[in-house]
Amino acid sequence: MRRTGSVFGARAAGARLERVKASKQFRDGQFRNTAPVKQGLKGNPLPTLGEYFFGGQHRSPPGELPRDDPRPALLRPAETGLRVTWLGHSTMLLELDGLKVLTDPVFGDRASPLAFAGPRRFHPVPLTVEQLPALDAVLVSHDHYDHLCAPTIRELARRRVPFFTSLGVGAHLEAWGVEPGLITELDWWEGAELPASALRFTATPAQHFSGRGMRDRNQTAWSSWVLETDRRRLFFSGDTGLTDEFSQIGARFGRFDLVMLEIGAWHPSWGDIHLGPENALRAHQLLGGGLLMPVHWGTFNLAIHAWDEPGETLHRLAGEQKVHLFTPRLGAPTEPARVEATDPWWREVTAARGAALERQT
Repeated sequence: MRRTGSVFGARAAGARLERVKASKQFRDGQFRNTAPVKQGLKGNPLPTLGEYFFGGQHRSPPGELPRDDPRPALLRPAETGLRVTWLGHSTMLLELDGLKVLTDPVFGDRASPLAFAGPRRFHPVPLTVEQLPALDAVLVSHDHYDHLCAPTIRELARRRVPFFTSLGVGAHLEAWGVEPGLITELDWWEGAELPASALRFTATPAQHFSGRGMRDRNQTAWSSWVLETDRRRLFFSGDTGLTDEFSQIGARFGRFDLVMLEIGAWHPSWGDIHLGPENALRAHQLLGGGLLMPVHWGTFNLAIHAWDEPGETLHRLAGEQKVHLFTPRLGAPTEPARVEATDPWWREVTAARGAALERQT
């Protein structure tokens, strides 16, 4: 059943469906990972479910997260040519040599098809869609709710901005009002240039799954992404588990100026489809290194760990392994070349809460 216009999106049809079927990753009616993976809980799920319902983790922040208003800074061009504004989770405003790209746009209150239920964000988005500067492109890695928000896309569609995404995802975008001529869908290792610019997008392998409803599992592709200009090269993981294909990406594209890897919403029971801090560092090594920015954390309660555990663990492991981290604050337009040390901003939340409790006693 085609649910056109609903929050679920739409199924690929016509020429789009033919492209889907022609992909080497599409077999037996579904997109597949290169290596077989288990998408659900590994082994006996009972301990994991018990941890979910009765675990003692602080899965939500104990206080308000530090958040900047990026609008004043965004009025000025990036002096070094590369600036990142983290808007939460995997949503970032990337500025590359004067071009502005928005990644995995989720501005809604919940990562859910329901307005009244599902994971709710820990913090307001530092910018509304209306407050965004003029965009040159929007990048959508795959179709899960914490990466692709229907109300957000409907608002962005009015801007008539080009979209780059994985095979099949264009059906969702079109159903929500994006003009077909503004949608570029890519299979793994395919690339396309933003018209009238030197910015190139390449879809690269990832290890994950897709679907927005019970009956559309793996009908659209999932990808990691390489963004290139004449001067810069960035990597964005989307959602992925650890795969040897990262070494192929690193060998083909060389060292990256910025590597954005997911670290949150992970658990050993679903380690095939999410990285987590330890595997993010392994992926970073396979990719050839470069400045590492953790994403996909600090915004939604999507897994069985404390809200700040991914950031804290990565901070510790990266220090031990001498990996340079880039951890901009929410809403703070930050130029990586101007940052010398990691900013563990998340610790301020717990410290502020502890100070408030002391004052009360």
